[in-house]
Amino acid sequence: MKGAPRYRSGDAEIDQKLEEIADLAADADDADLIFEMLVSAVRLGRERYDRGSLKLINGALKELRYSLAVFSPYAGTRKVSIFGSARTKRDDAEYIAAERFGAAIAERDWMVITGAGPGIMAAGIEGAGPENSFGVGIVLPFETSAAEVIANDPKLINFRYFFTRKVTFVRESDGYVLLPGGFGTMDEGFELLTLLQTGKTYLSPVVLLDAPGGDYWPSWLEFVQKQLQTDGLISPNDLSLIRMTDDVDEAVEEICHFYRRYHSMRFVGRRLVLRLNSALSDADLARLSTDYADIMRGEIAAVEASPGEIEDHDVPDLPRIAFEFDRHGYGRLRQMINEINDAT
Repeated sequence: MKGAPRYRSGDAEIDQKLEEIADLAADADDADLIFEMLVSAVRLGRERYDRGSLKLINGALKELRYSLAVFSPYAGTRKVSIFGSARTKRDDAEYIAAERFGAAIAERDWMVITGAGPGIMAAGIEGAGPENSFGVGIVLPFETSAAEVIANDPKLINFRYFFTRKVTFVRESDGYVLLPGGFGTMDEGFELLTLLQTGKTYLSPVVLLDAPGGDYWPSWLEFVQKQLQTDGLISPNDLSLIRMTDDVDEAVEEICHFYRRYHSMRFVGRRLVLRLNSALSDADLARLSTDYADIMRGEIAAVEASPGEIEDHDVPDLPRIAFEFDRHGYGRLRQMINEINDAT
């Protein structure tokens, strides 16, 4: 086991047995984490919580483990989540837009993730094709089955808990497209923007897609600007986290262009490291350091992969840049990524 875990059960004999199990069950590099999971289970038992609480934790862990097993074979493929109403009819303009988006993004070698239900969710899967789709469903009393197009697909997961389902959406998605919807769509949209605004998930492209000529998202944006931005409840830069359009081709381009040069990010100590598909020039780095001085200390520099990135096999061969980020201006950071992608 890598190192000596400090998180223990409080019983040396139990800990010794858990270490032996962890060493048998996991690779050497991960045995410490498996040990801590086992310790948590033991402590839950020893602390005598009520059975309902134990059922919730047990169910959540099983759901998350299963979702990892379903998505793991496709880890190398970019994925976009499509959110929207389950009540949208097949001949509605929004349904047609979702279907067209699914087909167009699949042609760019992306896969789609939807909630597996009817309406917008079914449209996205029908457009991309079930072979390019995942269904991340939720068991509800009034929606008892998945959309027919993915009902028997091994890439369908039916969750009991909304929170484990949301974790899966965010963990597995490289981009998001939201079409008109009800409370659920608003919940998903605002929670996603909160995670991005606060840095609790890595930046990804978010597109608000309307039917041609639709006013759903313009009306939403008017509310956000009037009630949130005007009163200083959000920053004007926070709106850089979204792109609003009623053009499917523009939505596809926004999702794909985000990864034109930018690849991914990771914090290493106090520095934010941006991994790139191709290197930036010294002139570009100098310009970015000046233009985005408000969200960093010092300057941006080209760096080598850190020991931690190498140990984790975290794309160590890609070029990368690093700087000390204020961990607050994520809207401005999104603007920087846009400039990185647009650089010649």
